[in-house]
Amino acid sequence: MIRVDLSEAQITHLKTLTSGSVSTVESVLDQHGRDESAHPPVRPSAVVTVQTTDDVSKVLKYCNGEGIPVTAFGAGTSLEGHVLPIAGGISLDMTEMNKILDIRPDDLLVRVEPGVHRMALNEKLSTHGLFFSVDPGADATLGGMAATGAAGTTTVRYGSMRENVLALTCVLADGTVITVGRETRKLSAGFDLTRLIVGSEGTLAVITELTLRVFGIPEKMAAAVVGFPTLKAGVEAATAVVKMGISVARCEFLDATCIKYVNSFANLNLKETPTLFFEFHGSPQGVEEDAQSVKEIIAEFGGSDFEWTTDETARRKLWRARHDAYWASISANPGKRGVSTDMAVPLSKLAEAVTVCEKIISSHDYLYTILGHVADGNFHCLILTDPNHPEELEEILEVSRSMVREIIAMGGTCTGEHGIGLGKIEALVEETGDGAVEVMRRIKKVLDPQLILNPGKIFIS
Repeated sequence: MIRVDLSEAQITHLKTLTSGSVSTVESVLDQHGRDESAHPPVRPSAVVTVQTTDDVSKVLKYCNGEGIPVTAFGAGTSLEGHVLPIAGGISLDMTEMNKILDIRPDDLLVRVEPGVHRMALNEKLSTHGLFFSVDPGADATLGGMAATGAAGTTTVRYGSMRENVLALTCVLADGTVITVGRETRKLSAGFDLTRLIVGSEGTLAVITELTLRVFGIPEKMAAAVVGFPTLKAGVEAATAVVKMGISVARCEFLDATCIKYVNSFANLNLKETPTLFFEFHGSPQGVEEDAQSVKEIIAEFGGSDFEWTTDETARRKLWRARHDAYWASISANPGKRGVSTDMAVPLSKLAEAVTVCEKIISSHDYLYTILGHVADGNFHCLILTDPNHPEELEEILEVSRSMVREIIAMGGTCTGEHGIGLGKIEALVEETGDGAVEVMRRIKKVLDPQLILNPGKIFIS
């Protein structure tokens, strides 16, 4: 891909278009040239910070006319290279658009700017007895979560970003501002442009405002932990729990190696064996009944040492440890970087999928862990690579591609929540076919004819 570097005249003009800053300082460029993926960093020519929808509109209109690539940037927590400006141009920093605009408890919705972080939103919502459910682990920005179609640990109960974004304000490549969706729970008016933008990874528009569904904080929450003799047994148990219709709020699986890393990182003393984490939401009686039902089911799959608690401190500590599993793996292996797969399959195929992937990875010498949101069929294989040996990355990516081919053959997907980004372009073609990808290209060409928005992501233009 041809790189576009800005001239001094272009940088000077950009400074007149935004109420934020325009920076070419090396440390700022470095910060905006990498995410949490193992992809090599790439600096933008400049970082343009915006503060309003009007700022975004003016900047995009100018960049569209000048052919300057634009890559939106939030928290930089993505795992697929989404924010890497591989074509140069500008990194459009959305972090100063961080206002919570409106909380409406009676309508169970909130309006926010894209730079609002997930945890800050929930802290504010808690004063109203509410919470925003989508929980990818990282303290990501809501704009980035919408752009990547994020999900996470609570999807099995509350849904992903696709189900929880009601409306958007966004700016097209030529600077046109549009609003899509409504504040209603039902909508049948025209094409569903909201879902088109959600998950488009910044390639179709830049999101500047979101209207989100929120939920009342449950009366009671409980967490449970149970160990299994094998990876397969744990996954089969999780599938059985879902099939029985038990309304679990979270159901996460961690293999024995991951538990070892988590114990060290979070100061826990869990038994180092394949383990399921559960969470239950509801009334005190309902939570207890759900926990007991799960205990009975998992016993049939060799589950042992079932422990559950309604203690809030213990519950938070357990889930903080789960969310830090990536960092726990990195901490246990200093200097390494992680390559995380993000596959999902129909529930009936889940145990087979995990078994097949474990067989593929274990045939190589790389350190790895397997974990994920198994109650919704989504799991991750984290493979560790040494950035000082770049040849490892290509081999690991080929291991990942081998697993993805098996998953697609089972009727699954190469990404349940992380998105395509840079690393899964070929897998998208294999999964959807050339015809579907060509339709995506046509939509891209209509909304972004100069191809300035996050070029090189999702598919090769």
